[in-house]
Amino acid sequence: MAPETTDLVLTDEQRQVADAIGQMLARESDSAAVRRVAFEGDGFDRALWRQLAEQGALGLHLPEAHGGLGLGITELVLVAEALGRRLACVPWLETLAVAGTALLIGDDEAAFSRWVPAIAAGEQVLTMDVGLVDGATVGAHRREGGGWRLEGRLPAVPAGMAAERLLLPVPSIDGLLLLAVDLGAEGVRRRRLPTHDATRPLAELVLDGVVVADADCVCRGAAAERVAAYTPQVASVVLAAEQVGVAQQCLDLSVAHLQQRVQFGRPLAGFQALKHRCAQMMVSIELARSAVLGAARDLDAGCDARRLLEHAAMARTVADDAARFCTHEAIQLHGGVGFTWEYDPQLYFKRAQAARCWFGMPPRWRAHHAALLLDEAAA
Repeated sequence: MAPETTDLVLTDEQRQVADAIGQMLARESDSAAVRRVAFEGDGFDRALWRQLAEQGALGLHLPEAHGGLGLGITELVLVAEALGRRLACVPWLETLAVAGTALLIGDDEAAFSRWVPAIAAGEQVLTMDVGLVDGATVGAHRREGGGWRLEGRLPAVPAGMAAERLLLPVPSIDGLLLLAVDLGAEGVRRRRLPTHDATRPLAELVLDGVVVADADCVCRGAAAERVAAYTPQVASVVLAAEQVGVAQQCLDLSVAHLQQRVQFGRPLAGFQALKHRCAQMMVSIELARSAVLGAARDLDAGCDARRLLEHAAMARTVADDAARFCTHEAIQLHGGVGFTWEYDPQLYFKRAQAARCWFGMPPRWRAHHAALLLDEAAA
């Protein structure tokens, strides 16, 4: 039997999406803008957020009937790569790739009507707890008269300060619930956390008797279980695309630097050993990009649960390897200035290190995949 193959060639429309977003980010999210928002502001570039909404980048894979574009995961990963290249200071991954995907998997028409138009228009920032820190515990207790009372602490929530709502899977006597928690409600306490990746802020959330109405339950039972199981896997493919963007920008920065610097009367880019290192970076990037696009294509084609886990594990781990390798190499290839504040490789290094913690560390993904293969071999 011939091995399965996946067509990784982009359509003209997909190239247009990637080019339009990439060009806009090159103008509006350059190094100076990122540093200004991350280190002088609160880490959220609201002007850029509005521009992304105007270009449709906040509703890419959301239902067209509710204000989204109705596109696929392939378009989602193309935009994610562009955002990763520019370290764009917007909660796009949290709102669209994580919370938006959770809504899609929950597949509730009422939830679509309530949340999707606001997300696509850039009027609502949503987030979810993605397990950056172990030990997060929130309990839901049924209230007399309906609704739920939440008690607990989430130690590190992405976009926790910027978000208006938190999609939170919570166990209860009625089974697992997916609740849309109003972060402006009484009993919610938020505290911004100091982080080494200032381009993606985190916050500690304490829920002290927060009341959530039944109407704010997005889904429950089997539907909520599906959301909890599959959202991290789909979102990990999108995160992997962002890491490809991080790696690609590190290669571009390194090549530009080597072309400008002169030693022994010739540009550093002319030295064979340095060319080899750049070539190794390119190979790791293309391997990761292929893994991400292959995963996105299969997701768009409706792959099964086993194939989804396989793709998520492969994309997540290969892209993490590429991002870590290329950020290290960029610092080394910039020489003595590579780790200094004035140069950008250190910003990408910090993003690559911080991204490793999302949805579990890469060794955990490798273990999941290995267990899947061993179960199949034993069957």
